[in-house]
Amino acid sequence: MRAEVADLLNRKADQYNRPPFIERDPVSIPHLFTARQDIEIMGFWSAVLAWGQRPVILRKAAELIDLMDGAPYEFIRSHQEIDLKRFLAFKHRTFNATDALYFIHFFREYYQQHASLEDAFVDGVNPGAADVGPALMAFHDRFCAESEYFPARTRKHIATPARNSSCKRLLMFLRWMVRQDDRGVDFGLWARLKPSQLVIPIDVHVNRVAHRLGLLESRDEKPAPPDWKTALRLTDTLRELDPADPVRYDFALFGLGVEGEL
Repeated sequence: MRAEVADLLNRKADQYNRPPFIERDPVSIPHLFTARQDIEIMGFWSAVLAWGQRPVILRKAAELIDLMDGAPYEFIRSHQEIDLKRFLAFKHRTFNATDALYFIHFFREYYQQHASLEDAFVDGVNPGAADVGPALMAFHDRFCAESEYFPARTRKHIATPARNSSCKRLLMFLRWMVRQDDRGVDFGLWARLKPSQLVIPIDVHVNRVAHRLGLLESRDEKPAPPDWKTALRLTDTLRELDPADPVRYDFALFGLGVEGEL
């Protein structure tokens, strides 16, 4: 990696890994809460909804909070059947009421047996795995396992490396939960996954910037849409800069892309 590119990434990672950066970012939603389960529920839900314009994403996440009376975990645990009717009008792009109701069902069943959503990603997974790919596949299978209640349409909202998806939104959620750097952005609530195992959340912005900087090679003038293999290749490149925490450069790549600095 060229020295000037490495210097740029380090400077921009430091610039954007700060609380002022998150005011317009979906990670600001779980920052509204202090209880672990509230952070997990709204962090996960905000990440899943994170496609499209950021103001709309924030508005729809806030709508979900209002529908759960401002207390997601308490609502998940104690809601009555009649309380679910208020979700019938919820929609964000292709995510609709059917999906929302299954999310609530999954959370309720899950938190009756577990104290943290972390278990859904790590139980039964080799802790020495090179990356979080196996954790994502385990979560996908667990989330979609209830054949009696699971609506087939909801599967498209839970990505998995098994389908060669880039898994951008779930990787973003894992970054929030796993990274620990005391900068006030990522939460670092989970300890059973390591920052070194995280994979870069790659979207069109990050993909474009990575190609412009030579972090990803392509013979095509217009990069192909990113997939899981692309995410792994980019993460391997970023490990040259920081083997213990390669995903901290997500701040630099996304920031450079969304702010239009290139």
